[in-house]
Amino acid sequence: MPNQASARAWGNVKMQANAATPTSASADVAAAAVVIEDVDKHFGDVKALRGLSARIHYGRLTGLVGPDGAGKTTLMRILTGLLVPNAGHVTLAGYDVVKDNDAIHVASGYMPQRFGLYEDLSVMENMRLYAQLRGMDAYRNADLFAELLDFTRLGPFTKRLAGKLSGGMKQKLGLACALMARPKVLLLDEPGVGVDPVSRQDLWRMVQALTDEGMAVVWSTAYLDEAERCESVLLLNQGQLLFDGPPQQLTAQLEGRSFRLEDVGAERRAVLTQALDLPSVSDGVIQGAGVRVVLREGADAEQLQALSDQAQVRLAQVPARFEDAFIDLLGGGPGGTSTLAERLPPVELGFDIAVSCRNLTKRFGEFTATDNVSFEVQKGEIFGLLGPNGAGKSTTFKMLCGLLKPTAGEAHVVGHDLRRATGAAKSRLGYMAQKFSLYGLLSVQQNLEFSAGVYGLEGNTRRERIAEMIETFDLGDWLSATPDSLPLGHKQRLALACSLMHRPPVLFLDEPTSGVDPITRREFWTHINGLARKGVTIMVTTHFMDEAEYCDRVAMLSRAQLIALDTPDALKRSAVSPERPDPTMEDAFIHLVESSDRELEAAT
Repeated sequence: MPNQASARAWGNVKMQANAATPTSASADVAAAAVVIEDVDKHFGDVKALRGLSARIHYGRLTGLVGPDGAGKTTLMRILTGLLVPNAGHVTLAGYDVVKDNDAIHVASGYMPQRFGLYEDLSVMENMRLYAQLRGMDAYRNADLFAELLDFTRLGPFTKRLAGKLSGGMKQKLGLACALMARPKVLLLDEPGVGVDPVSRQDLWRMVQALTDEGMAVVWSTAYLDEAERCESVLLLNQGQLLFDGPPQQLTAQLEGRSFRLEDVGAERRAVLTQALDLPSVSDGVIQGAGVRVVLREGADAEQLQALSDQAQVRLAQVPARFEDAFIDLLGGGPGGTSTLAERLPPVELGFDIAVSCRNLTKRFGEFTATDNVSFEVQKGEIFGLLGPNGAGKSTTFKMLCGLLKPTAGEAHVVGHDLRRATGAAKSRLGYMAQKFSLYGLLSVQQNLEFSAGVYGLEGNTRRERIAEMIETFDLGDWLSATPDSLPLGHKQRLALACSLMHRPPVLFLDEPTSGVDPITRREFWTHINGLARKGVTIMVTTHFMDEAEYCDRVAMLSRAQLIALDTPDALKRSAVSPERPDPTMEDAFIHLVESSDRELEAAT
């Protein structure tokens, strides 16, 4: 967390810089930082933005939310002067984004969606390079560099290569570079993607310190809990502005429509499917041992009460969340039945333990990535592996998939010892990597054909499976396209389709929904829940704590070690305190990591 002194120091530097410009600080606060008037943007026949008008103010954090293809990144690039609108007018800090393009680059700081730094340069070398690109003398700004390093807590890591930083540290470095020219408006395009809750909390606190000192910050996000904490939200869909205002104002429209089926337990996946198939239900998610449900506008709770009576559980009305309102405004979720899972026969293994590891350890030279980790995963269980960036989750995954050889310990998948039968184990599992790992030079159709061939599918079976994946994941319009040209949601659908082509009894998903919008995430979890009900064992890593609620059990890793293993509800109970009587999964995550860190520091 940035200390108050560093926040004040940065604020003083920033306000001094503002005072040096023709516009006074008081006039800045009174006026809008960004004015968007009737903006259109199209790419051929694709209309990315349609008649968009909005105001963004100084001293305020504005959230930019919407599903994939809504126009968020297009709007960000127009605000930075990287794209020119086809119609309409935009000013930023009083400058026209088209006519005053050079001034825009000084008045704004931009952190793009994809990591825009140089991975083979160190932290300090990246900062100096960005200073030079801003027209600054990198060697005459030592005070500014020191303030930014203190503000982002990157001081101890100035010599580390950017490519060796954790996801959270990369984002902090990106933020430092975006702040290099002391901008009046800071534009952050999904800075929380792939970042663990502890690091996201740090980013949030840093941004809050900036807005407290008068900076206008626009934060594009797929995390609706982040959007809920913004002072104002712009909600886009298909290039149009559906909502502009405080998130609480939209949430209030759902009053009386959010419910929870309490303590459903082992049947929660089946109950969620039934609830989502009710005509009166707009959306639903698993929440620990319960099921959270949102009714459609004008619907009563009669059908939901009947389902509650049938399941013999209590139905309770609960406060609405911004996420409830967001999904409802977009027409509701995708439903509860997975057409993919419905086609699968039940999985028969002949034994109860599908995945196990004992004293699993992996070292890279003197660095220990996974340290003495042991657990077992039951057949048909959804097992979550959580932890901060760099905790060892992906390394553990890769060892269990046979992609990395353990330094010590052992692992078994569907009865195969990975030390002796790696090939046999790989044929029985599916793996969706954290980074999109399909072949960019092949088309969507060719990637599907290649995956089918790798898993030995031939003849009618091969053709039927490929057709099944194209239909299930709505890939028909993209078959001749390359993966790199797909929207993110379709990229992830293609990756999941390829990992499921051979109908594996065990599925490894390494951050499968990172950066994907909430509706697409619900679609993924409909399939995951359906597969688990058919007996498929699923191991998943995620930084979305609402997704961790879907897991039967969660293993928490920190600093390469297993620090907790229990159900989501039990982990939340471990974080109960007078200040947090009803903690969220994110509260539990932060509590467990910080407690483990304190114990380690005390021991050393």
